[in-house]
Amino acid sequence: MHDTDPIRVLIVDDHPMVRKGLSAFLDIIPGLEEMGVAANGAEAIRFCEEAPPDVILMDLVMPEIGGVEAIRRIKERKPHIKIIAMTSFQEEELVRQAFEAGAISFLMKDVSLEDLEAAIRSAYEGRPTLSPEAAKVLIQQTTTGTGPKFGLTSREQQVLALIVQGFNNPEIADRLVISRATASVHVSNILSKLGVSNRVEATTLALRHKLVG
Repeated sequence: MHDTDPIRVLIVDDHPMVRKGLSAFLDIIPGLEEMGVAANGAEAIRFCEEAPPDVILMDLVMPEIGGVEAIRRIKERKPHIKIIAMTSFQEEELVRQAFEAGAISFLMKDVSLEDLEAAIRSAYEGRPTLSPEAAKVLIQQTTTGTGPKFGLTSREQQVLALIVQGFNNPEIADRLVISRATASVHVSNILSKLGVSNRVEATTLALRHKLVG
């Protein structure tokens, strides 16, 4: 990534110190570029209309238009933008709503700089990142006993395990020594059998029902 165009990141947070800290972080990381800051969801939406970023670091609680609504509107208009929702507390309802609105990743604001960098790069590549706290919130939304089987084959269970670990289709193909087309078919079948529309939902369901070891 360092030898190509940098990942353009938009910071959205209503706290000046948070914006300043994230800006300083992006300034020193090769391959990442801060392309703007916004103090609320309304500013973020306008910014994306004028100069769409690659990745957004989105606070969830802000004045005017909050993070959840901003995520929803941005994803409707610019679906290619990857949005990382960031929370200060384990706000269960906000995390769930942001997930449904289209956020690809969920991080707590006390995330380490190393993990934040990794999450930004993963989001850019279409790979979700769930902080332990956020994953716990999502898993606890539904209380289940013995989870359903979903009819996954042994190969699909292997692929699902790699999805949960954040691997994309080419990486899954390499790991399992199969073609990329075959990997894509397995992923599509898994999403269909689980009744979900994306990898984040598949990961959440897999963790909730303990479908992977």
